[in-house]
Amino acid sequence: MPVDRLERVNSLLKRVIGDAMFRILQGDDVNPGIVTVTGVTCARNLRNATVRVSVFGEEAEKRRVLSHIIARTHEFERTINREVRMKFTPQLRFTLDYSIEKGDAVLALLDRLENAGRPETPNP
Repeated sequence: MPVDRLERVNSLLKRVIGDAMFRILQGDDVNPGIVTVTGVTCARNLRNATVRVSVFGEEAEKRRVLSHIIARTHEFERTINREVRMKFTPQLRFTLDYSIEKGDAVLALLDRLENAGRPETPNP
């Protein structure tokens, strides 16, 4: 399968899962507003897909939300089956994505370095 097609499938699955996230988690003890689908990587045979999610909060909260999402995996797969025309509905595997936190840490470090190089100006 051409890479371009696989990228389009990944993008489509990301959009469908992201849209379904609020609908599926609504009414549960999990706030769907703290969850972001950051990416989907589908296998070349389209039978498996890894869904990366970022969760806002402390590590314990992230693990709790992830386990709740994993418990709802079949609902996400049913949504994909209903909304996307594919020969196979991929089996989903959810993982936590820390790339947003890492990016924030890099930006904070760059800010600190930039401010450290400036001479202090006296207050008038």
